[in-house]
Amino acid sequence: MRKNLMTAVLMTIATTVLLGIIYPLVVTGLAQLLFPQKANGELVEANGKIVGSRLLAQSFTSPRYFHPRPSAVNYDPTNTNGSQLGPTNHALIDRVKSDTSALQAENPNAPVPIDLVTTSASGLDPDITPAAAEFQVARVAKQRGVSEQTVRQLVRQNTEPRQFGFLGEPRVNVLELNLALDHLSQGSSAR
Repeated sequence: MRKNLMTAVLMTIATTVLLGIIYPLVVTGLAQLLFPQKANGELVEANGKIVGSRLLAQSFTSPRYFHPRPSAVNYDPTNTNGSQLGPTNHALIDRVKSDTSALQAENPNAPVPIDLVTTSASGLDPDITPAAAEFQVARVAKQRGVSEQTVRQLVRQNTEPRQFGFLGEPRVNVLELNLALDHLSQGSSAR
């Protein structure tokens, strides 16, 4: 009995050290060595400051910027979660109707893309569809005093295709698109 107990204790210590310390350190070290940008959260810098992550949505409320999908967690990365409201829940229906009405007032001649009124499963989806970006072009162009064609071109330049040509859907990263807008504004004010 004592021999079995000692074996069990030694195996517990060995597997704890191997799987709880050595393995995570090796995997972290390899990730830092091979994929440092991804391992560190794909942080985005502008003017020498970290302004966000290309993996997490953040709130852009100014009409001068493209807006992300609504967030059930107020864009809080420590609380990733969807709303947990079912499709027949009155609170969800009322919020979607309200958001749709506001967006229709902004762009009355265009259908509202679904991703501008629904939250993602994580509540922090950093991407919108090209249709959702296109829907916002007129507002952003007007607020920035640039042509819609110029803003549309930025949307096209920041649209990522399907991964490997067949996985997922085309998407636009809102943070990167808004940084491109700021870069455009800085370039035009410098002239």
